[in-house]
Amino acid sequence: MNSQTLEQELYKSVEQNTPDYIKNNKYIDIDNRDEFLFSLKKEYLLPYDNEKNPLGLDLDNWLNNYEKEAAVSTAGIRGPQNILYPYDVRFPINIMGIMLATYAKALVAIDKYKGKKLVKLAGREVRYNSDRFLDLIARVQSAQGIETLTTYERKTMPIWLASFLCFKLDLLGGEYITSSHGISVKNATKDLNSQGSQYLPEESMEFVNKIKEIFNVVREKGSYDIKIAKSDDKLINENFMKTINNGIDLYKEYLEQGVANKENLDLIRNLNEKIVIENVGGSAYNTLSKLLEAFKVSEKFDWMNIEEDPFFHGIGKYDTDPKGNKCFYDYSVDATVIAKNKDGKSFFPVIDTLNYDEKLKNYPIGTVVLITDPDHDRLTVCQIENKKQISFLEETGISYTPLNADRVLCIYSANQSFLLIMDFWAKQLKESKRWDKHPRFIIKTTASAKSWDEWAEFNKVKVVNVPVGFKEIANIMKKVEQQIISAPDCDVKITDVLGKEVNLGKNPRMLFGGEESGGMIIGSEDLIKSKSGRIAIAMREKSASEAIIVASALTAKLEKDGKTLSKALNEIFTSNKIIAKYDIREDIAYYNESEPDIVKLTQAKKDGEALRTKNDLFYLTMALAHFDGKISLEQIKSILKTTFNTLNFDNLTDIKFVGDGTYMQFTDKFIEIRPSGTDAKTKAYGAGSNKTDISEFAQILGNYSGELNEKYLDIISKDYYNNAKEKSMHEYLKFTNKDMDKRIFEIPDYKTTLGI
Repeated sequence: MNSQTLEQELYKSVEQNTPDYIKNNKYIDIDNRDEFLFSLKKEYLLPYDNEKNPLGLDLDNWLNNYEKEAAVSTAGIRGPQNILYPYDVRFPINIMGIMLATYAKALVAIDKYKGKKLVKLAGREVRYNSDRFLDLIARVQSAQGIETLTTYERKTMPIWLASFLCFKLDLLGGEYITSSHGISVKNATKDLNSQGSQYLPEESMEFVNKIKEIFNVVREKGSYDIKIAKSDDKLINENFMKTINNGIDLYKEYLEQGVANKENLDLIRNLNEKIVIENVGGSAYNTLSKLLEAFKVSEKFDWMNIEEDPFFHGIGKYDTDPKGNKCFYDYSVDATVIAKNKDGKSFFPVIDTLNYDEKLKNYPIGTVVLITDPDHDRLTVCQIENKKQISFLEETGISYTPLNADRVLCIYSANQSFLLIMDFWAKQLKESKRWDKHPRFIIKTTASAKSWDEWAEFNKVKVVNVPVGFKEIANIMKKVEQQIISAPDCDVKITDVLGKEVNLGKNPRMLFGGEESGGMIIGSEDLIKSKSGRIAIAMREKSASEAIIVASALTAKLEKDGKTLSKALNEIFTSNKIIAKYDIREDIAYYNESEPDIVKLTQAKKDGEALRTKNDLFYLTMALAHFDGKISLEQIKSILKTTFNTLNFDNLTDIKFVGDGTYMQFTDKFIEIRPSGTDAKTKAYGAGSNKTDISEFAQILGNYSGELNEKYLDIISKDYYNNAKEKSMHEYLKFTNKDMDKRIFEIPDYKTTLGI
């Protein structure tokens, strides 16, 4: 079934599953371009009842679920939306929710910075209703006196550019509309603070609590009025962004101080074969193409899917689920996802919908394909190789899919491609005599490759491990910066989530920050300065543009040396004495996210969350009890051996809670079991010296029901088990708050710094 037909099927199912009372209750006219007052009524807080409460929107229930997401979310408060009727409050993301959250954030900001001129940014990618959400966000903020910068004509922009501009221009923060590489019907707001970092849970709870206060007023007085400014209000500023080329010129200057140096650009300019950029969703083209033109390297790239499309050109979309049942099913746009069909055969569901057997047929062996997602922050690296290389690819741990009878497409995990990139960047720093000017360190999530830690140890690079989520990487950056500023002659010391104190040395520089899900950033040699003089060692959001520049330079260097990525990766494993060269991730989804019936979807998600939590608690409780000294490692081994009698736990050396999951350290591998912070999913990660072994551990542990057996209950009390989740949040906050960045954001004089 082609993309257009599939999308029409999606529309049809949404239409059929939206009740008339939702279609007819347009409680807010978002297409009204004039200023107006919206009255939040008491009836809206209660459930819909055809006779007793026909105005019911069940906002109390919406807020309760929204609060849960805000407390744990790793990348914005995400959720599905009704793509045809965005005011449908039965879905987590809706017009009402966007308005209330924006208004509450505005009130929090006004209260914090009394009497100050406040400036924020609003940006979006290409998802359904993103343009309408952006318009509403800008109008709500403007009505409260907050100036809102948007791209000229409110066109799309990447998340990293929004983040960069929040820091560089010293803005109060930003609102960015995306759901990253999630399925098409999902959306979210990524709240960015003045650093350009995503909100930590405590920052999100500030505005959630403000919404609660508003609801209390509604219950007491019966209604609450919220002003919506005109769509072309004078405080919605497109012209400023036009004067700075939508921020592209500033970002170009930043990249020129790092990965877009003369050496790298010269390498790219001397490429013989073109690099293919797969632009999923189309919105990366609007910015990256201009950057490549500015760097005078655009002719070295071919683009695929430059048209913006909220259905993402049908990528990752099917008319059957993994069991073969007829329905609309979306695997997301994560190109590295491996699934199993109804016959149990593994395949790449996203790659298979890119039609590369046809689109890449005229490209030569060795061609590199760089795949980026709709908000342009993640990168997947692929390369065409000869089928004769399959045994070598398998030995090296590189996944592949056939293109035709003679060729395969190698699909590198971020663990592999980013190892190639950090090694390449380190060699460049050494060759240019810059390496020894500063001590070097990397920041990585615990779920990322063990090979990164091994490479770092071999190269005398310090490693700081953090929980999953780029905001966690940014949090460490800020802690490092505070120490550099406050005590420039002292060693910078950071406690990571594994409990290790890591001495980074005096005035250190971040070589690399990244995570296994495809996001990365390179640290800056010179401290980055904002317009008002704030400093940073790196930007706060992962950037696929930055990754594409450095990956393209790496490609050019390997082409010059006559090497493939696979050969280069194998050489890194050998020369750096890396043992744990294999990595794996198992994604266990407990329901079909694409279900169009919100009643079924909500119940399925609720049931799935219960399964996810049960799986999580089984491991989490053991890790916390071990940390508290209540049980020994030998007792944990006995529980695990009893529960999983086909697996060997003899060489388990430690088990730790790592902020959002449970990390099991073995002599030859690690396994991490982590509940998704954004959905009813369990993620099982592994890395080690034997791919079959780590795959078996990840599959079995990740899919476990979480049932407590007699051995478990003999060793750990049920009371301790029941309180484990609350204790884990306490421990997480202890980690994030230790040595917290105490720099206070001061609102600058924007007339002086920006001329506005």
